[in-house]
Amino acid sequence: MKNKTIFIAALILCLLIQGCSDPDCTEITWYQDLDGDGLGNPSVSLSACEQPEGFVANSDDDDETGTSSNLLHSAFEEFDTDNFNIFLDGNEVVIESNGWANHISPYWSNTTARNATDPMGNVIVTPAASVNHPLFTEPTITTFEMMAPGNIDDFLGSYTLRIPIQPELATTSSSTGLGPIGMAISGSMIYNDEEGPNIPLDNAVGSLDFTAAHTGPQSYHYHLEPKAWSDDDNKLIGIISDGFFLYGRKCFSSGNYPEDLDESGGHTSITQHSSGEEYHYHIQNNTFLNQFYILFPGDYQGTPNAIQ
Repeated sequence: MKNKTIFIAALILCLLIQGCSDPDCTEITWYQDLDGDGLGNPSVSLSACEQPEGFVANSDDDDETGTSSNLLHSAFEEFDTDNFNIFLDGNEVVIESNGWANHISPYWSNTTARNATDPMGNVIVTPAASVNHPLFTEPTITTFEMMAPGNIDDFLGSYTLRIPIQPELATTSSSTGLGPIGMAISGSMIYNDEEGPNIPLDNAVGSLDFTAAHTGPQSYHYHLEPKAWSDDDNKLIGIISDGFFLYGRKCFSSGNYPEDLDESGGHTSITQHSSGEEYHYHIQNNTFLNQFYILFPGDYQGTPNAIQ
């Protein structure tokens, strides 16, 4: 009985320190491979029997801890450098934006005063500027009377999004909310398919400019396919707050509309910014009001991060 008690105690101690949970296990050292080049970082390692995700067996990477450009996803090269500051902070990518766009719009400041109404029907007057902004253009799809109040360059704040260098799919999806749910490559924000609390986007379509964006409640933002740079193609739209990139309606790997999208418009394939397959979203090729395409009508498939 005494020997049996000693054996059980030793077994419990062994399991607690995880030193003999698998008698066939031979632990080896694995090295972190953040940039996915197959070469490990000699400064970051762990011991395990099986290869952990994101780690390799060698420690031959001289650039793993080098400059941010070596680790940042190549898609970030398309983000407008005048409106964005993108850098690494530990294992996170920090994306800072001034909220402005980089293309023409009637929502830039101009010499014409215009009126709009709030949800209660009250008239809101946007005063005229003394000069036109260089990117101002007359409205075509909308009118001055239907436009939302405020100009792009009225917004003097900023937005910050922090995401993991290597985002992962979550075990369960989560719904988007009002306000920014992503950042477009132009510098402005991406919103979902709602205009406000219990206010469908249908009621605000008339205020959208030619690239399906308008101002309010804080800054200029997109709801629909942004025709300033993407119209029925595979171009990069931006990044959703869960860290996955959003592309146009067509798939780079096939040249056609993808047929394997999940309920959020996501799938795994090669993009123009990756050498291997990776998860990303697409604008879904389903019309809204028989003529538009909503940027992101689904749920987050990753873990959302606040855009502040």
